[in-house]
Amino acid sequence: MSPNITKHDYHISREERNRQNDHNSFVIWFTGLSGSGKSTIANQLEKELFKSGIRTYSLDGDNVRSGLNKGLTFSLEDRKENNRRIAEVAKLFMDAGMVPITAFISPLREDREEAKNVIGQDNFIEIFVNTPLEICEERDVKGLYKKARAGEIKNFTGISSPYEAPEDPAIEIRTEEETVEESVKRIIKVLKEKLKYNE
Repeated sequence: MSPNITKHDYHISREERNRQNDHNSFVIWFTGLSGSGKSTIANQLEKELFKSGIRTYSLDGDNVRSGLNKGLTFSLEDRKENNRRIAEVAKLFMDAGMVPITAFISPLREDREEAKNVIGQDNFIEIFVNTPLEICEERDVKGLYKKARAGEIKNFTGISSPYEAPEDPAIEIRTEEETVEESVKRIIKVLKEKLKYNE
């Protein structure tokens, strides 16, 4: 950080925003392979939370890469920067009293740990969408696995780039065993206590 930068102290705290919203703010971080179902579940979760009066917003991998992070590649170095920026943006949303939902592959444990450090351990809810590679490849919604297998996409997670599964996620989802609706119900059940604002 430049010595010429001085952090500004805001007059409205996160605590005051949480009080006004009548719910706590924290970050929900979905991780999993491409095609695992992260975005689908995150989108449905956002709809359900919004219907319940929770101030929330989804940050999706492809959407962020088409704007804020459009200059980044899929090299490990750029993936690290992609995750760092996402963590910082998610933290801003959280500080604004919202519950941001991120849906990114975020393949490396080290990068997810860094995100936890930025956001704060107690504010980071990690959800592992544990869909096996073969099922993700069968789905291949965007045709990316086919291209990766043909060598048309470099550094593709699960094929030519590693994915390190979380060792102790807050929630683990197996999409081959439960529906989107069932997954979302289970997530909301876990989040209920954390959302409750008690003065």
